[in-house]
Amino acid sequence: MYVPEHFVPDEADVRELLTNHGASDLITVTPQGLQATLLPFEYDPDTGEHGALIGHMARANGHWEQPVQGEAMVIVRGPEAYVTPTWYATKQEHHRVVPTWNYMTAHVYGQLVVHDDPVWTEAQIRRLTDRHEAQFEERWSVDQAPAKFLERQLRAVVGVELVISRIEAKFKMSQNQPQENVEGVIKGLEARGQGDDAAVAAVVRAQNPHATA
Repeated sequence: MYVPEHFVPDEADVRELLTNHGASDLITVTPQGLQATLLPFEYDPDTGEHGALIGHMARANGHWEQPVQGEAMVIVRGPEAYVTPTWYATKQEHHRVVPTWNYMTAHVYGQLVVHDDPVWTEAQIRRLTDRHEAQFEERWSVDQAPAKFLERQLRAVVGVELVISRIEAKFKMSQNQPQENVEGVIKGLEARGQGDDAAVAAVVRAQNPHATA
C-alpha cells in the first residue's frame, strides 16, 4: 500500500479500527485465481504475535475450500467521505486546490485457517452478535434461537481465522493540509451530514489535534 508519511496512523488507532470495523473483504490467491468474500470479522488481539481476525462463511461458498497460495489478505475499511475544495480556505487565495477522498483502511495479511467445527463457530457467532447487539435497548441473543434450529444453522457455516502476520494501514484525513483547510473540512463535513460525514469529521479532528473547528 502507498502510505505517505502524513497518513501513517498510530498502532493504537489501527487496533481501534480492527476492533470496531464492520464487514471486510477476505481475499486469497487460489489455483482458481483470485477469490474474495465480504465477511463481518471480529478482532482477537490474543492470538499469535499480532492478533487474528475471526469470522465465518456459508458452507456452500466454495471460497473456504480453495487452497491459499501465499498469504491471505483482509481489507478493513473505516468511514470515508468526498472532500470538495470549496471547503478549503486557501481556495480563496490561489485556487491551487483539487477534490480528494478521506478514508481509513488497513490491509491485514496472514495465514488463513479454516475451522470446520461448530463449537468454534458458535463461539465466534456469539461474540460477533453480542458486539453488534450491544447498541440496542432490546438485544437479540443466540440463546433465543431454538436449539435444533441453531444446530442446523451451524452446520451450514464454517469458521475462518486470519492469523495476522503484518498490517499496512493508512488514515488519509487531511493531515497534509494547513490548519485553516482542516477546519474547513471539519465544518463542511458536519454541515453536509451525509453517509459517514460525521464520523469522518470526528476522525479528521482527532488526527489533526491543532484544529479548533
